[in-house]
Amino acid sequence: MAIKRNNYKKKKTVPVQWKAQLKKWSIRIIGGFFVLTIFWVLCLKFINPPITYLMIKRGFQWQSEGKGFKIEKAWLPYDEISNNLKRAALAGEDAHFMTHNGFDTNAIKQALEKNKSGKPLRGGSTISQQVAKNVFLWPERSWLRKGLETYFTFLIEILWSKKRILEVYLNVIEMGQGVYGAEAASHYYYNKSAKSLTKKEAALIIAILPNPRQWDARRPSNYVNSRANSIVRYLGHYDIPE
Repeated sequence: MAIKRNNYKKKKTVPVQWKAQLKKWSIRIIGGFFVLTIFWVLCLKFINPPITYLMIKRGFQWQSEGKGFKIEKAWLPYDEISNNLKRAALAGEDAHFMTHNGFDTNAIKQALEKNKSGKPLRGGSTISQQVAKNVFLWPERSWLRKGLETYFTFLIEILWSKKRILEVYLNVIEMGQGVYGAEAASHYYYNKSAKSLTKKEAALIIAILPNPRQWDARRPSNYVNSRANSIVRYLGHYDIPE
């Protein structure tokens, strides 16, 4: 009988040990994820992102189409970017950028209402969310990516300033076919630096952002031109980070 009791005890300790190991490694993995991601976001508060997943993906797409591997980008410090472009970004992409905490609930509600037809969800993303997606994640839509986008948006709003968020946005966002950031886009469309963009030039660049691979700031459609004119009208209504 004593031998049976000992065997019974051994059988009971195995699952207990397994559960303890699982719990320990789960805590380590989750803790490691938070430490690494927070460190990553803190690093990019001071270091300019050298490249993004989207840039690499688009580059290979161009190459597969026989057009060569194309990534045109040039970092321009925030203080050197035209204020016209900064205000145009807020007017055209995120009207409440200076006051929200990374998420514009009104814009999300409006986007949901416009997409009740069953089409893929579009619109509603703030500049902060777009930075989180472009710098830290991948472009394909999924619940996982959306959840991580929310997490990284939360982190950059806490750890970065609004000035840094807008600076990164204007330097990494896709602004044309293989063209990324304000400086590269300004040279691509107008043969000039983003330091000296006029109000209309800045508005046209922002107006094409919903579809930068199909629309062209040099040859705007009636819709793009109308959108740019609307952005110009509201430029003076927006304060920008200083």
